[in-house]
Order: sequence, then structure tokens, then C-alpha cells
Amino acid sequence: MSSVQQIESAVARLSREELSEFRSWFVDFDAEAWDRQFEKDAAAGRLDALGDEALRDLDEGNCTNL
Repeated sequence: MSSVQQIESAVARLSREELSEFRSWFVDFDAEAWDRQFEKDAAAGRLDALGDEALRDLDEGNCTNL
């Protein structure tokens, strides 16, 4: 049995309260992982083209003021 299958099985056995606690923990865990990856991508310049495109759109008047 793989680790993922073991985790799925364990999650399926959680009580309603435990599942709520796990869900809250996982949302925070996942957000932190996403933030770390985003920061690495930004530092490596992988998002530069997107930023350039957004600035070009702004300069060309293709944006809507909020």
C-alpha cells in the first residue's frame, strides 16, 4: 500500500471533528507550500514575462480601474 493510500484510508476513518481539524491544518500547509514555490519562481525570474505583459496591458489602456 502506498503512502497516499494509507493517508486516504486514515482520513476516511477520522471523526467529523478530526476531519475539520485536519482540513484546517491542510489548508494552511498547502498555502505555505504554494507560497514557497511562488517565491522561488519569482526569485528565479519565472514570472517576469507575466509582469511585463501586465505592465504592457496597463500602458496600452487595456485595464479596468477598480
